[in-house]
Amino acid sequence: MKIVISGGTGQVGTILNRALTAAGHDVVVLTRRPVCDREVGWDGETLGPWTEVIDGCDVVINLAGRSVSCRYTAANLQTMMASRVKSARVVGEAIAAATRPPRVWLQMSTATIYAHRFDAPNDEATGAIGGTEPGVPGYWAYSVEIAKAWELAQERAETPYTRKVALRSAMVMSPDRGGVFDVLLWLARLGLGGAVAGGAQYVSWIHDDDFVRAVEFLIDRDDLVGPVNLAAPGPLPQRTFMRALRTAWGVPLGLPSMAWMAEIGAFVLRSDTELLLKSRRVVPVRLIEAGFDFDHAQWPEAAEDLVRRRRSGSRESRSRRPIAQDLRSCRAGRQVVDGIDHHVRSADMDVVAGIGYDDVAPGRRSLQAGPPRSDLRRNAGGGTEHDGRSIKRCRHRSPAPDFADAAFHKQALRVAGPELRHCVISS
Repeated sequence: MKIVISGGTGQVGTILNRALTAAGHDVVVLTRRPVCDREVGWDGETLGPWTEVIDGCDVVINLAGRSVSCRYTAANLQTMMASRVKSARVVGEAIAAATRPPRVWLQMSTATIYAHRFDAPNDEATGAIGGTEPGVPGYWAYSVEIAKAWELAQERAETPYTRKVALRSAMVMSPDRGGVFDVLLWLARLGLGGAVAGGAQYVSWIHDDDFVRAVEFLIDRDDLVGPVNLAAPGPLPQRTFMRALRTAWGVPLGLPSMAWMAEIGAFVLRSDTELLLKSRRVVPVRLIEAGFDFDHAQWPEAAEDLVRRRRSGSRESRSRRPIAQDLRSCRAGRQVVDGIDHHVRSADMDVVAGIGYDDVAPGRRSLQAGPPRSDLRRNAGGGTEHDGRSIKRCRHRSPAPDFADAAFHKQALRVAGPELRHCVISS
């Protein structure tokens, strides 16, 4: 599929771009500062030549908007509002004007739209929209207004041939530098990862692998429209959340902090305490009812996976499920790691035409029962062949443990050293 990601150079956009490109999709990013041939310039406000990439694409994912990682001054809040509403509005105008409009438009929103509450979780049908809660800072209501206006800009767009979904996303946890997990882990490693203001406020989150899988799920499900919560089904109090993160890294203690201490820390980090103190208790009822299965439903296990990846330097999760397709062929002799081409240096690979399986732990040297293996040999042109067919464009994850496996729907591929994630199907 051809997928356009507007505002795709931030943390979430980078995660999606990396995963969707690896899955074989043609991904184009709209950005104010294009630096490569798969990026197209736009200003996020007005129509222009960039609309040509919208016309004829299959999917638009709009993530554009000023980062929330800032001080919530009046000027910054106004910029957050304008950047989100204007970008959503102009994306809608581009889709409306397209001769061949995309079949689905996924519009980023936020779980912040829900009320600050402790008593019950917020789902899409019965969740309380925030803005009127007593006893919270007044500017928290403006954050809710931003979220509501963001979704309304998509809702009002005249795009009758394009399905529209609003992604009410919780914090996306990934080991990438500069993201929210990176900051929280840094605090935990410093011994500052204790309860904040008592720690009873709920934290909603989603593992980056599940976030990508949920996006793919929503692209495929033509029956899902409107707001969808992208959050793990296990929100938990902040003190429990940070305890699990400390345990995953091996930090025994975390100093607690009062609300005024958190305010000082947020000022130093040029952030805002709403991100720490607002209770976001959000559950993904629509995803679950539609049949979506989370790989990382509970935070302790998710934290362990993220910590493992952070320590190994790998950006991708071992539990990432490849798209269910047979391995047939890949393109000659190159691998791509984090967007950089590398010549294939190792021929220590085997192909197993066996039955698909869920996962093989590092260190295991065998797969489930299947036909005998056939060696994957280098060909004279520097590529690789199997049964006379060239292997085209294999992607691997690096660095990796001594041995790892990658599972496929009906066939499996394994490699000593880097993990082969999937191969793009070709004729």
